[in-house]
Amino acid sequence: MQPALHVRSGNRQVLDDLKLYGPGSAPRQLSLTECQAYCKALARLHYENFSVASWLVPRELRQHLANIYAYCRWSDDLADETGDSEVATSLLAWWRGQLEQCYRGQAVHPVFVALSQTIEKYELSQELFSKLLDAFLQDQTTKRYESVEQLREYCRGSADPVGRILLAMCNIDDPESLRQSDSVCTGLQIANFCQDMRIDSLRDRIYMPREIWSKFDVDEAMILSTKPNEKLKKALKHWCQCSHQYLADGLLLVKTVPPWLARDLQLFVRGGLRILEEIRRSDYDVWSREIEVSRNTKLSLLCRAWLFPRSIRVPTLK
Repeated sequence: MQPALHVRSGNRQVLDDLKLYGPGSAPRQLSLTECQAYCKALARLHYENFSVASWLVPRELRQHLANIYAYCRWSDDLADETGDSEVATSLLAWWRGQLEQCYRGQAVHPVFVALSQTIEKYELSQELFSKLLDAFLQDQTTKRYESVEQLREYCRGSADPVGRILLAMCNIDDPESLRQSDSVCTGLQIANFCQDMRIDSLRDRIYMPREIWSKFDVDEAMILSTKPNEKLKKALKHWCQCSHQYLADGLLLVKTVPPWLARDLQLFVRGGLRILEEIRRSDYDVWSREIEVSRNTKLSLLCRAWLFPRSIRVPTLK
């Protein structure tokens, strides 16, 4: 069955659906099947690798991963796509209310109707989902980070909970596995920050900690100008190397998790490493060109993840 909400292309999907399922709307109650189909469609629309990655996991898990992704997608878009911090703050508060309703067994929104099945089956903590909202709310007021540790604390909310949700689905909660998972998630988050420095600067956001860019005699005006120079490139190179270290350290997790998660980790970690390599190939210029990973490379990463799920060999970033 197709979802009652027709999934459209483009970044305005979530904002368009607010008219039907947002604050003040009177939504028709969808069946569980319709809600699940909506989450799958939303995941495929926004994240082209989702349908590829889903082949790496058992069939019975694919819907649950789509439900989790749909929650993250809505959270992210409510925070970033309105163009107004006050509106975003209000919508995130509403979304948090929807999360609380879900945990009370009163889910109405299609994402939460589907997600409630995942939460119940795997006994997932509300705190993990709530931490993501805390980080997105922080984005509305915090535009600069002074230290590496301050940014790391942000990543503990914006990225790390996703990995911990996946570990919880496998009943894994030992401290070392959690640490390695956090390292992967933070590494991927920083790789995305490196890739998106120009986009973030247009939103008046600088995620690179001042502690790093000041070492290379970079000032705020340089970053916000969106024009590359040698000082900026050297600072970005250092930040990419930090991301590389996080990813390499966290990849050790593939040795202990179930095969499906090891393959998933391989795909995403090596995808992050590939982004860093593409940035290096661009001579650390992410301001005047798009940094992309080709389709052929993605297929190669998929094959590698399938064939070598336990591999921990990582190429150096020169």
